[in-house]
Amino acid sequence: MDEDNGPSSTSVAADHLRQIIERIERLEEEKKEVAEQIKEVYAEAKGHGFDTKTLRKIVAIRKKDPNERSEEEAMLDLYLHALGMAPA
Repeated sequence: MDEDNGPSSTSVAADHLRQIIERIERLEEEKKEVAEQIKEVYAEAKGHGFDTKTLRKIVAIRKKDPNERSEEEAMLDLYLHALGMAPA
């Protein structure tokens, strides 16, 4: 170890580490709050008669790149046909 890494550099590193940890903790708390809000929106949708499982699938689909989604749909269609599960 270098001789220059005395107590002051250790405390600076500790302070920086503490700041990083505290930022992460704040973001985790924000993430928890956002997750609760999303849960409330799904509950509201369910109260209006929407199927939340389908809504979650739509949200997941909309997140994907159109090309990625097309490839996944083609593979799913291929597999369903191979298993005799595709619509006639």
